[in-house]
Amino acid sequence: MAEELGLLIDGASGYAIYMMDPEGRVTIWNRGAERMKGWTEAEVIGCNYSMFYTPEDVNAGKPAEDLARAAAQGRIEEESWRLRKDGSEFLASVTITALRDETGALRGFGKVNRDITDQKASGAAILRREQHLRSILATVPDAMVVMDEHGVIASFSRAAEQMFGYEATEVVGQDVGMLMPPAERGKHGEHLRTYLTTGIPHVIGTVRPASAQRANGEIFAIEIAVGEASIAGERIFTGFVRDLTNRHETARKMKELQSELVHVSRVSAMGTMASTLAHEINQPLTAIAAYLETTRAMIGDSEDEMLVEIAEALELAAAQSFRAGTIVRRLRAFVDGSDTGFQVERLDALVEEATSLGLLGAHEAGVKVTMTIAAGLDRVLVDRVQIQQVLVNLIRNAIQSMACSSCKELTIATAPDRAGWVRVTVADTGIGLAPGIRDRLFEAFATTKEDGMGLGLSICRTIVEAHGGKIWAEAGATSGTAFHFCVPLAGDHDV
Repeated sequence: MAEELGLLIDGASGYAIYMMDPEGRVTIWNRGAERMKGWTEAEVIGCNYSMFYTPEDVNAGKPAEDLARAAAQGRIEEESWRLRKDGSEFLASVTITALRDETGALRGFGKVNRDITDQKASGAAILRREQHLRSILATVPDAMVVMDEHGVIASFSRAAEQMFGYEATEVVGQDVGMLMPPAERGKHGEHLRTYLTTGIPHVIGTVRPASAQRANGEIFAIEIAVGEASIAGERIFTGFVRDLTNRHETARKMKELQSELVHVSRVSAMGTMASTLAHEINQPLTAIAAYLETTRAMIGDSEDEMLVEIAEALELAAAQSFRAGTIVRRLRAFVDGSDTGFQVERLDALVEEATSLGLLGAHEAGVKVTMTIAAGLDRVLVDRVQIQQVLVNLIRNAIQSMACSSCKELTIATAPDRAGWVRVTVADTGIGLAPGIRDRLFEAFATTKEDGMGLGLSICRTIVEAHGGKIWAEAGATSGTAFHFCVPLAGDHDV
């Protein structure tokens, strides 16, 4: 029986197995110990087993301490460094067992060593590779989602957490469809089943655009690439997801900038054209006014009622010709950036003059006009002609918007605004503004009229802003639209 036990011990070639007496002297030494440590049986029998410890451990008293712990606990296991005969060190898995007889008396110790240096090195290399891969995946801006062949999420990267708004613990073990809009979840499951059945891929191996859904319900555009691998006979799919939100936003902004450049170039061209037209039109307007005045003078002071009416009409026509010439000169000065002549004006008189021109034909069209001029706001510092042009434009637009309305009520009012400013309002009961035009109402070339150029409100805004004020539009109380603009009140030092 002892011989058979010896054969069994020597046959364990991968293990160093030896026995020691209670003092730690080697009594049995197998061939595995000889191959692992380099000493023959004759060289170690009777020697203290501390010869197998590193000098540092020997100086620290570890050999005696290990035997004491084994005797007290019955058995100890650890991983520590050991010496070979040639002085080299190796990492060993060590087991020391206390051997006792029937009476409990300590007879010695049995010791088993296994060289785990290569195993640990391999494990450390794998761990380093895993850590390296994790560090790469943690810094890659694309989200990574790993799922099994049933579409169940197995891994969720840090970038995926940031992109989708879920913690990894919330999604691992869940169907990947939770990351998709409801309309696309069924399609994904169908594509996966078709692929597993037929082997024909739908998205695997390609990069394609799609939609995803964040934890807060927001649906956003993505670009996804899906790869497949087999581990231990089990299929896994890895999806790399890129958020296209910023890309689409950048593209949108670029399109807006391009559109704005076109817009600016058109406005610049319009400014040049306006300056040219102002110069050219002023001469015929002056000639028209001269002819009208000459004709009026030729009529003289006649007692003929018809001629009297004609003379009055000629005077009004001449006055409007002079007014048109003034407008054209102010327009040219405005385009050229010259002084446009801000002066202290009476607001009530300014509004009355503008409405007398803007309301031409309003009575015949069935428009009911209400004017409310606030007291104490009678002096403003403005360019009279330009502000009257703003009022005329808004009044004519209001009348046109009510052309098809059953209720045609036009309100022109002034009221206090913030300190030092007065607000002028032109409100109608017309068709109102479409949502699509409201945000760009005051942009050049934006219009709702079939034959409109879209310059009227843009010029109004430019004029009002040149006065330091602002102009805006809002829906009327019951229907239609109310336009408001602010102009500065004249101070005592302006008078």
